[in-house]
Amino acid sequence: MSKKSTTAAVEDAPITQADIDAGRLVRVKRIAGRAVRPKRRITLYLDAALIDRFKAMAGERGYQTLINETLKNSLRQAGIEETIRAVIREELRGRKTA
Repeated sequence: MSKKSTTAAVEDAPITQADIDAGRLVRVKRIAGRAVRPKRRITLYLDAALIDRFKAMAGERGYQTLINETLKNSLRQAGIEETIRAVIREELRGRKTA
């Protein structure tokens, strides 16, 4: 069963008291004058030991932020690893033909 978000991320729309009462407001972060896509709320089941580890590592920062940053770094690293592998393959092909 899919549940749609009740939050509105509409810029320049008038804010009404009903919006405030319903909690449908999302703060829009801007970088270089452009609106940055807000985070999405999901439900994710993780091992208890993993959560305990991230809570201990995070301290006062918040363990969910640390998990988010770890996942982003993992994706970046996977991209870097694939680039390095492609460069090595090209170098090896060049040596075989020489």
